[in-house]
Amino acid sequence: MLAWFWNSFRVVLMSLGGVLLLAALAFVGANLWVLGKTQARIERDLPQCSVERVGIVFGTSNWTRSGVRNPHFDARMSAAARLIQLGRVEHLLLSGDNRTRFYNEPVTMLRDLRDRQVRDVDMTLDYAGFSTFDTLARARDVFGVERALLITQAWHLPRAIFIADAMGLEVMGCAVPARPVAGVWRLKVREWVARVATLGDLYLWKREPYFLGPLEPLEISPRGWEIQLDTPGGTR
Repeated sequence: MLAWFWNSFRVVLMSLGGVLLLAALAFVGANLWVLGKTQARIERDLPQCSVERVGIVFGTSNWTRSGVRNPHFDARMSAAARLIQLGRVEHLLLSGDNRTRFYNEPVTMLRDLRDRQVRDVDMTLDYAGFSTFDTLARARDVFGVERALLITQAWHLPRAIFIADAMGLEVMGCAVPARPVAGVWRLKVREWVARVATLGDLYLWKREPYFLGPLEPLEISPRGWEIQLDTPGGTR
């Protein structure tokens, strides 16, 4: 009886180990697939990023849970302002979470970019960018975006580009400059999990955006440097 029990237990452990091995291989394979399909379209040098009319900036909190300024937020805002100044993009779609009146990522982004000398007319706020998926779905279906430069951290861009591809958007990725940040490894691990979940969103349960709405095409104003080119001493 005891021998039978241990033999059965060993078979169960071996079966469980095989399942876990297959799951691990599928997990790694899914991530490598996403990375392989997107890495060639990620630029890490801001002046070399693709020139597009629209840049999509993904929202995040400007404060961390520990109560200090979020370096990832600062990096995205700094890069977005720099891309406008370089003429790599003409207009910024600021997409973030505004689920309650006490938390408003798009307005916080707008105020920060104002301080960085970005004109209000060069920014549009998307208040229902609750996730990367929602941001890109709304960019296409609400704001009429067909092509865009995606502006966020390098570890976030593969998933964002992959989702955009699945939605039929033509995008390039512009990775914001990175500096050493404590705990960033947790975000990278979470991103590996999120990439796998994204495959389910796109191909299994056919995820839909939380909220859409009527079409509101972006109004892109002429850049100031375009007007100054013909004036004495004007520079681009």
